[in-house]
Amino acid sequence: MTTDEADLHVERWRDHWVLDKAFDDDVEAMTVRIHHIGKWFRATTKRALAEVGLQDFEYQTLHALMIRDTPGHASPGELAAALDVSGAGMTGRLDSMEKKGWLKRKPGVDDRRRVEVEATREGLRLWREAMALRGSAEELTAAALTREELGQLNGLLKKMTLRIEAQDM
Repeated sequence: MTTDEADLHVERWRDHWVLDKAFDDDVEAMTVRIHHIGKWFRATTKRALAEVGLQDFEYQTLHALMIRDTPGHASPGELAAALDVSGAGMTGRLDSMEKKGWLKRKPGVDDRRRVEVEATREGLRLWREAMALRGSAEELTAAALTREELGQLNGLLKKMTLRIEAQDM
């Protein structure tokens, strides 16, 4: 099989570890590959956002708004919590995005003192366009695997994710 960045990394670093510290080639290669794939996905997302004219924070806000149980609708506080942004920071985001016509704020249906944020058609269009570009990059990457291999990879990644989630509790 062809040599990749992780193979080169392992070769370069294997002999640099102190003798009392174990160096596991497979663990190191896995870590480097996962990092490299994540970096590639972040770069393809950045290119997709540039292509549709969104800044990262604008995409994140639209994405947080769209992936809710009630897609396209949330309170500013709910969005701030989902994005780990201060209330003032979220107000600034919403102000600029509302001026661009990507979302609107309106009084709550059940309580008019409550403010609700809603994605506009234009905001939804931009978000979907960015998602389609991201999806193309994801499909391109997954195409390196057969359906069976993709299923195996998902099973293994899920096992690792569950271990991480259990440790974070």
